[in-house]
Amino acid sequence: MYNIPLVKLSYVNEFAGLTTRRISSSRQAYEYLISLYEPGQVAHIERFFILLLNRNNKVLGGHLVSIGGVGGTVVDPKNIFQSALLANASAIILCHNHPSGSLTPSQQDIAITKKLKEAGNYLDILVNDHIIISPEGCYYSFADEGMM
Repeated sequence: MYNIPLVKLSYVNEFAGLTTRRISSSRQAYEYLISLYEPGQVAHIERFFILLLNRNNKVLGGHLVSIGGVGGTVVDPKNIFQSALLANASAIILCHNHPSGSLTPSQQDIAITKKLKEAGNYLDILVNDHIIISPEGCYYSFADEGMM
């Protein structure tokens, strides 16, 4: 006999029954995503969030994936899709901020978006968009720019 630990997975919806809007544009996604940042955080250091969506693109919740430095943050696909699977999400929207204010996606931004989109395809979890937020209140949408 072996003694092995039992792994328990859970998803707690603190807002069960809360009516959320269907995300039908990058602007709507931006409005949800910017609310996940505390005041002043967008200009401070990079943070990477995901917005979790159901099959009808209604918001299930948001999840902070990583906190980095001024010039970048580490994004682990396993953490992203673990969250999506636990929430029973059908789609996700990626988001991170550029403290520099530049809305131009870096080569790393483009590469991780492609990698996550491909991984999502294997899991039947759509990656609908990747939004970059600047401290000036502007955003860049990969979907709007035809990069998805």
